[in-house]
Amino acid sequence: MIPAKIDSISITTIREKGVESIVGWFDQHKQSFYTLGWSYLRNQLQMEELFYRSIIKVQKGLPRFKRETSFETWVTSIFIHTCRELSGDRSLQVSEESEQHKDLFNALDQLKEYEKEAVVLTYIKGISKEETAHLLQVTVEKMKEHLFFGIQSLRKEMGYGSSINGCNEYHKIYIDYLERALDRSKKIELEKHIYHCQDCQEDLGTFQDVMLTLLNLTERMEDFHVPSDFMENVKTRLAEKEKHKKLKIKKRRRMGIVLASVITLLIGIEVFTGAFTNLYYTWTEDDQQLRAFLQHDLSERLNLEAESNGVKIRIKGAVADNVQTLVFYEIEDTAKDNQFMINYDDGVSVENQYKIMKLETYPRQYPPDLKTDVNNKEKNVFHGKMSLPPMTTDNGTIKLKITKLQKLIRDSSDRNRFNPSGNIDFETGEWNFEIPVTKHPSVEYALAEKTKVEGVPIRFDKLTIAPTATILQFSVNNEQPEKRIEGLNVDNLEVNNKKVKADIYGSSSSDYNMNWNTFQTHFDPLFGEKPKEVNVQFKSVNLSLEDQKTIELDASMGYPQTFEYAGSIISVDKVEVGQTTNVVLSNHEIKNRSYESLQFDIVGDRENEIGSMGMDSEGVIVDKNGIEYNINNLPVAYEEIDQPRYFFTVLRIGLQSNNTGKKVIPKSLKINGYNTTKYLDDVVKISLK
Repeated sequence: MIPAKIDSISITTIREKGVESIVGWFDQHKQSFYTLGWSYLRNQLQMEELFYRSIIKVQKGLPRFKRETSFETWVTSIFIHTCRELSGDRSLQVSEESEQHKDLFNALDQLKEYEKEAVVLTYIKGISKEETAHLLQVTVEKMKEHLFFGIQSLRKEMGYGSSINGCNEYHKIYIDYLERALDRSKKIELEKHIYHCQDCQEDLGTFQDVMLTLLNLTERMEDFHVPSDFMENVKTRLAEKEKHKKLKIKKRRRMGIVLASVITLLIGIEVFTGAFTNLYYTWTEDDQQLRAFLQHDLSERLNLEAESNGVKIRIKGAVADNVQTLVFYEIEDTAKDNQFMINYDDGVSVENQYKIMKLETYPRQYPPDLKTDVNNKEKNVFHGKMSLPPMTTDNGTIKLKITKLQKLIRDSSDRNRFNPSGNIDFETGEWNFEIPVTKHPSVEYALAEKTKVEGVPIRFDKLTIAPTATILQFSVNNEQPEKRIEGLNVDNLEVNNKKVKADIYGSSSSDYNMNWNTFQTHFDPLFGEKPKEVNVQFKSVNLSLEDQKTIELDASMGYPQTFEYAGSIISVDKVEVGQTTNVVLSNHEIKNRSYESLQFDIVGDRENEIGSMGMDSEGVIVDKNGIEYNINNLPVAYEEIDQPRYFFTVLRIGLQSNNTGKKVIPKSLKINGYNTTKYLDDVVKISLK
């Protein structure tokens, strides 16, 4: 019996589930991939970075994965590509640590890249020659040639001598013979030959020794120690990344005009006071967010430039605190009318990150803001910001290296919208910067207020006021299994009569302890406010409600059949038994429906238990006012829809047995409960006096 919970569909939720399943898959296969990675890299930090980057790339590529090859082969291709990247990354070249099988791995390092990969994938990872050839994008015959010369080179490195003295016409079948994959007629012919040829006997003997060494490593892979905290370290970094994914910056309009003559006059009569500093930056800095940091003395104006292939990047300012390190930049294409942005996950590295940054905190991601005046003034210039991990030191210099920029493709129907689903184009080059940064302190205020939402206790824990963000931390009590809060969305926070809106992508679950789930919601910075009273206004709550019902399933019956659940009629459209057994549910009635998604199990017969369950859904988005949107053709950006809810209309479930070749016969659909969203306008007042 495999439990399935179909949550409200959103990009964030889907990716969170994807990461969890991908991490679990890597955890199951960590031994073979760890050994494979050690063929390229040589220390724990490199290996953690390898798994971390590979998991992110698999997650990003998952929507494009096609079943033309096995999932493991596809993941291996990504893993190998990441190995190549990291093996040449100077920021990860730290002192070598001791390891098992050191001589063998050092010998592998001496091979040509394609020979090494053919040997490693075939004998250490254990992939078939056909799949290895597919991964290396060569023919099987060419791959066998790489194997032959790779093993020949290993003979030399392992002390067996560099020359092959056997007969040339038999060289290409040595490996097939030793692997017992040679045709019987050719096998007999070779055995007759080697009976009389001492050189071929010696060649085969040394080839066999090398291959046995490689195979012995594979068979004794469990002896190749994977540190006990290895996957936990990787999971910690991934968890931080997931918390802060797809964040949205607040949109602002440009204010003020540069009046150089007035500035000159004011400077000339020596009125360059603190008040004038604010006015000065209002006139001279177009980026409103950077301007605010400059006005509050949280950043210095920088003018660091680097140019490559006609594209110029200018670092304008940097702000650091305990939450993140913000870097403001401007990119100009001096040759064409292109706009580019920096993507932290692709083409960005901090070469001294292990010395000055807190890597367990994954930086927030800021989508490009194309509505600002400054980004609509010139077709070849883009102003943006990038988040880096927080610094571990109070002062430092960030050695930033950029090798790839992402081209901004505006939506054809609305130039103020970014079209991430279009063809992604990049500009490559090399831009290097040394950015001086001073970390500013954050202030934390303990809160002692409690309330209830839908009868569930809520506890306010902490308010953090940092230069780059304001963070509200609160906890939800989930001791009642019949009603649980999965997410509590805040609309705004008011501090000392100053109101800031919640970041729609800034809510995250951070901890679970003794029946309390802890959440954090991010807001725009309050710039040093000392709160006396805090007002928290909620927007909506995502509930998980327990409501059990069991429906018998029988593939021999005629379908569709319907049943009533939670005030709605659900149809079982299909129950079709096969190598993949298919069950289809549907409910196209949306108006006044009490649930958005279902939590359920499908129970099979005991003889052939369900081993895996795949699901695909169709549905509609409904906003707070009841307006429905086609998810495949949204007229506006998703984040601009007023509190959207996703209702499934069709759910397709594919079931496969634990027993190879056996078919799953579903016996019943067991609904455990459902998920729903309720809109709120509650305001909680918290006094800090």
